[in-house]
Amino acid sequence: MKKIYKVVSFYCFTSKRKTSIEEFKNTLLNSVQDDITGLVILAEEGINGTICGNEENINIAIKLIKEFFYRKDLNEKISFSKTNVFKRLKIKIKPEIVTMGVNDINPNKNNGIYVDPLEWNQLIEDEKTLVVDTRNHYEIAIGSFTNTINPNTRNFREFPDWVDNNLEKYSDKKYSKIAMFCTGGIRCEKATSLLIKKGFKNVYHLKGGILGYLEKVPFDANLFKGECYVFDERVALDNQLGKGSYSICHACGMPLSKLDKNTKEYIEGVQCKLCINKFTNEDRQRFAERQKQIDKKKEKLILPLNE
Repeated sequence: MKKIYKVVSFYCFTSKRKTSIEEFKNTLLNSVQDDITGLVILAEEGINGTICGNEENINIAIKLIKEFFYRKDLNEKISFSKTNVFKRLKIKIKPEIVTMGVNDINPNKNNGIYVDPLEWNQLIEDEKTLVVDTRNHYEIAIGSFTNTINPNTRNFREFPDWVDNNLEKYSDKKYSKIAMFCTGGIRCEKATSLLIKKGFKNVYHLKGGILGYLEKVPFDANLFKGECYVFDERVALDNQLGKGSYSICHACGMPLSKLDKNTKEYIEGVQCKLCINKFTNEDRQRFAERQKQIDKKKEKLILPLNE
């Protein structure tokens, strides 16, 4: 039977911990680095990450994290994959676990009203609710809830400026509630905290994000259209949390559909229609050489199976 990998995304905002985050980074690396892969971000405000491995090793890692932060709830979202979705384990210490770049934002003290996934449909179908997708433009392009506002941001740092320049124009309209969502819930924790700081009222956010919604809401009641972008080698998940149909352009990092890969502009590992004018010829030569090395490695893995 083919090996099945467990993938867990998690986060928490908290200042409570047993030791320094530097010490915990070393503890976690020494305990699990040979057994799991993934990316974990540590900061003074908490932890954010996604890890992949067999169930036993994943459970060990999650137990260590919960003990360190004195937490029972890490807002965990679980899925499964036939392949390992990361190449290695990386643990980074940063100023924020999700970068917004705004001082005095503390989701522990002040954030929006959580909405359970099973109650989300009713909220966003209410004509008095303004629904905002807080993710980046390339994530929204491959899937979202219908009738939502797309801020068209390239990264989460741009979201506060979008709020300052755009959100007020909806306040004199019919909307009395603001509902926000993201992939797993973490960006909305900060986004709703930002809005409350700026004086907005009746601010809600989807608990567990899109991943939590897809896990809990029955398929026939699902209002999410398309696929959900994820920051690992699966690229996107379908409505049943299986690997989606998208791949990545290894030149610009944008998600590509099967149709995108069939265009004349597409050259694997070198360019796609989204980045054809973004790089120099020297860049493309470098990308092409990198792709040759990748192809050679693939051939070495395949050859023994044919002998």
